[in-house]
Amino acid sequence: MRTISSLVAAATSDEIVRIGSYPYGAQVLEVEIDPETGATEIQRYAAIDDVGRAINPLILHGQTHGGIAQGIGQDMLEHCVFDDNGQALAGSFMDYAMPRADDFPTFNIGHVCTPCTHNPLGTKGCGEAGAIGSPPALMNAVLDALSAVGVKDLDMPASPNRVWQAIQSARH
Repeated sequence: MRTISSLVAAATSDEIVRIGSYPYGAQVLEVEIDPETGATEIQRYAAIDDVGRAINPLILHGQTHGGIAQGIGQDMLEHCVFDDNGQALAGSFMDYAMPRADDFPTFNIGHVCTPCTHNPLGTKGCGEAGAIGSPPALMNAVLDALSAVGVKDLDMPASPNRVWQAIQSARH
């Protein structure tokens, strides 16, 4: 008879961190806009983040991808619209535009490690890195592209209809 045994060890630790840790990073992208339809396509996307020591680099990479997708969705697709009674007009994901894999190019993502000196693991936050940097990076790229036709301002979401309307307004 074969037996299986295991040893489970548990450890706890109380740490009082008096100084916060701050990750940082940069995101840059290139877009192409079709002036006839307002459709915006992301051609290239690069991001680099310093989140200190990465405990699990694969999960970190996935969190960054997911955060970028979330931020791009906010910029280009998502728009909460309510009727006069406060009822959401997009009551399900059948009505609410969310990003899909075909909305994105391959992301060029990198991470550097400057260990945090304020905690024993040398880690910094990473959960929102992609989501925080992608909306301003994308809107700046869209506005930079639209500046060629005289558009100076555009509110999110940068949907094809809104981009097309901005182009038409700038032309007249």
